[in-house]
Amino acid sequence: MAGARGAGRAAATGTRPGKRPSEPEPELEPEETALVSASAASLLDGSDSGLSESEESVFSGLQDSGSDSSEDDPAEGEDGASGDDSPSRMEETSGQQVQAGIPSPRTEVARAKGYEEYAEDSSDEEDIRNTVGNVPLEWYEDFPHVGYDLDGRRIYKPLRTRDELDQFLDKMDNPDYWRTVQDRTTGHDVRLTDEQVALVRRLQSGQFGDVSFDPYEPAVDFFSGDPMVHPVTNRPADKRSFIPSLVEKEKVSRMVHAIKMGWIQPRRPQDPTPSFYDLWAQEDPDAVLGRHKMHVPAPKLALPGHAESYNPPPEYLLSEDERLAWEQQEPGERRLNFLPHRFPSLRAVPAYGRFIQERFERCLDLYLCPRQRKMRVNVDPEDLIPKLPRPRDLQPFPTCQALVYRGHGDLVRCLSVSPEGQWLASGSDDGSVRLWEVATARCMRTVPVGGVVRSIAWNPHPTLCLVAVAVEDSVLLLNPALGDRLVVGGTDQLLSTFVPPQEPAVQPAGWLEASEEERQRGLRLRVSHGKVRGLRGQDVRGGGSGGGRGTQLSQRRFLQPVTQVTWHGRGDYMAVVLATAGHTQVLIHQLSRRRSQSPFRRSHGQVQRVAFHPVRPFLLVASQRGVRLYHLLRQELTKKLRPNCKWVSSLAVHPAGDNVICGSYDSKLVWFDLDLSSEPYRVLRHHKKALRAVAFHARYPLFASGSDDGSIIVCHGMVYNDLLQNPLLVPVKVLRGHTLTRDLGVLDVAFHPTQPWVFSSGADGTVRLFT
Repeated sequence: MAGARGAGRAAATGTRPGKRPSEPEPELEPEETALVSASAASLLDGSDSGLSESEESVFSGLQDSGSDSSEDDPAEGEDGASGDDSPSRMEETSGQQVQAGIPSPRTEVARAKGYEEYAEDSSDEEDIRNTVGNVPLEWYEDFPHVGYDLDGRRIYKPLRTRDELDQFLDKMDNPDYWRTVQDRTTGHDVRLTDEQVALVRRLQSGQFGDVSFDPYEPAVDFFSGDPMVHPVTNRPADKRSFIPSLVEKEKVSRMVHAIKMGWIQPRRPQDPTPSFYDLWAQEDPDAVLGRHKMHVPAPKLALPGHAESYNPPPEYLLSEDERLAWEQQEPGERRLNFLPHRFPSLRAVPAYGRFIQERFERCLDLYLCPRQRKMRVNVDPEDLIPKLPRPRDLQPFPTCQALVYRGHGDLVRCLSVSPEGQWLASGSDDGSVRLWEVATARCMRTVPVGGVVRSIAWNPHPTLCLVAVAVEDSVLLLNPALGDRLVVGGTDQLLSTFVPPQEPAVQPAGWLEASEEERQRGLRLRVSHGKVRGLRGQDVRGGGSGGGRGTQLSQRRFLQPVTQVTWHGRGDYMAVVLATAGHTQVLIHQLSRRRSQSPFRRSHGQVQRVAFHPVRPFLLVASQRGVRLYHLLRQELTKKLRPNCKWVSSLAVHPAGDNVICGSYDSKLVWFDLDLSSEPYRVLRHHKKALRAVAFHARYPLFASGSDDGSIIVCHGMVYNDLLQNPLLVPVKVLRGHTLTRDLGVLDVAFHPTQPWVFSSGADGTVRLFT
């Protein structure tokens, strides 16, 4: 097998056409000659093309079997029938077909012409036997060959089944192992010559490949410092080079004039003696530092007097009593910070113990003290207060209590004024709704509703006499039958013209007609928001007009209390806030078609208050930490307002629609300018306790806030049409009258629609009118 391997290497490396063999090869033994002739015969018979891909992959030699069966079993090597000897046989066929002299058409033509086709090839070119072309050699990793020769036959890879031990033995036995590299195109080992090894070493050390190249040869300058006979350019001189320059003449005349005037001084030699700054000298007021406007001269110590003398007069010496008194005094209260002593001569005066320390501290004071004059500004404190108009110039606004509406037995949570301002409706925790005449404080009617009234709202449309009352989980629509009889009759006629559809749609609320007994009390419709849950857990909401009471054995009713009810400006739509979790906290009801819908798919916190925009199709939803502005037609979020307060309690929109105020439980009133920013324009902290209600006046530039401290603060809020002018916010009056009950004060405020009057309801069970 060693002979066969040597024959294969000789065939692969030694018979390149046009290449000179590096060293003579040994002659073949008879056994190897037989193998070569057999391989050549098999190639002529076409046995090379008979190998399948599976056989090639088996005999490719890429898989290391880990056994040297080809060397251990010489009998199988002689027979040629063993599978382990097939790769060596294939290796021999690839190279020995050239030695065998097998003619090909291309070689015959070359011989007929009488010259060698590749005789002029240099050794630097690529191995001409492998005609693989521009194909990556990685593509041949899984194949037994590495390319094709000039006749189209495969060039097989040499067999590499040696393990690390064999490689180590070859490394020890072969003296040229260190200069042997593998040719990637043929897969054979190539021994580098001395010239090639020297070239590699030069390149590794960062030198040039050419030995004769000198990178440090002297450079030849194109221009030299010697005067040249012939100029570089033969261009004739310009005309301006012979005419005096007017610009230079102007410059020279200016310099001469400056020298005559003394503005330009000749350079004098500098004085080499260093200059020092004397800290102890008296400063010259005409010096450079003295002319500085903000300069402060260094403070000078007073000259020593008779007390500091070593032989002071007798009147400067202290007696024994004065010495004891001086020692008992504080250091800051002493007239002298030392005790005068008498010495017979100056030589007898001892050294002062703190002399160096005091001199050093003195130097530090002079060096580190801020030498800057403090400009004191005398400011009148009244000038710091912004100039606000006087309250008497901002009239009219309510100033005093005019009427008290008494009759409720518990705290009055809410109130509402009719559109024309003649009637007032109030809801209380005593389970009743009272209707008052504004001018006389007379209770015109009392409607028992059977529960706590949390919100009440009068329909703003002037042709409808309708009041919405929030009681537990329902909204009651009352016709108070006050005022014009035509309006009262038209309201009942409008409600009676509704025809229910044949197939009522599933709605989040149920519309129920009032019974005859309830109609006599003024009730016309009941909008129920309760959730009915069966025994199996399914939710059945009241929809359409069929909302009867179910038996308690089959279904149970869960209350969803209504916390607020408010009307749209046109009087047909009504928004309701439910104290429940989820996206159904806000519902919108349409009175004319008796439809209910939930406008939101998801909730952004617990909703506190909602309000319709007075001009645009917007809905403002106030949660605990923010206010969101939604466009109802586009069904999208328009703006987020950040009040920067802990808990929003109330909400009101300016009649023009460009400003919003919010009250919070942390005693803040926040004013928003919707055209300006999402941040508050102004935060007012006039109240000492939580704010319960805020309100705008429909006609006058007034807004009011009610708090648990029992006060109502009326502010002047002028909004200008000029966008460049900010709103004017001035508190004008603090109104008091309610007594605190259960730590609660004013629960609701509302302005009269036409007059500068404000109504307030409190925890003391009264409603008060301030005019």
